[in-house]
Amino acid sequence: MSVQPARRTMTIGDALALLRPDFPDVTVSKIRFLEAEGLIEPQRTPSGYRKFTPADVDRLRFILSAQRDRYLPLRVIKEYLQARDRGEEVDPPWAAPARPARAPRRLVAADGAAAAPGEDVPDVRLTRRQLLDGAAADEELLAELEDAGLVRRTGRHYGAEALAVTRAAAALGRHGVQVRHLRAVKAAADRELGLIEQAVAPLLRRRGPGGPEEAERTARAIADLLARVHAALVCAGLRETLDR
Repeated sequence: MSVQPARRTMTIGDALALLRPDFPDVTVSKIRFLEAEGLIEPQRTPSGYRKFTPADVDRLRFILSAQRDRYLPLRVIKEYLQARDRGEEVDPPWAAPARPARAPRRLVAADGAAAAPGEDVPDVRLTRRQLLDGAAADEELLAELEDAGLVRRTGRHYGAEALAVTRAAAALGRHGVQVRHLRAVKAAADRELGLIEQAVAPLLRRRGPGGPEEAERTARAIADLLARVHAALVCAGLRETLDR
């Protein structure tokens, strides 16, 4: 009788190390949360330690990608994975026909970076639950961000900008940066917005076709340049601080 080779397993720390290059914000707590929600079911040793297989890591990678890149709530991801576990042939949740949406006019990408000139950003519409799931944040954090004016909603939905801010705030919180510290960041962003508005005001007042489109292109370009200046100044300051 042939002996079946043992399946290679790894600790939660090993699994985290494999995921971190693609998902820098993932934490042990996040993996435990996904287990508690029933999306993954790692093996357990007799002493209770989790043991992950390569298939478990692939499953985690799928879940994290669906959250980050597709803005899918955990409920939808879980239903899809459960159907796959039952052997059903189902299309991925994002394969469903999307409802037609108006042309997006976003200036900030979902990952928090300024959109490049001429680049469209998906016009994302998220419920509160979808936003919390997609950002791996809790109600307390979101309420603080809303109170500080850092996150806003249109009607009952949140956009890509709200997701980017909430996701970044959750990650910053793990470094000890609290919402109150971000008020200065918002103040700086408001000042930059004022600069952009001044620059494009003549274009918006221009009569004839093409004025609004040129104003949007100009606003996008200025936003991108200001983001680059901001990043360069922060890097220069960090270099001086770390070289002391």
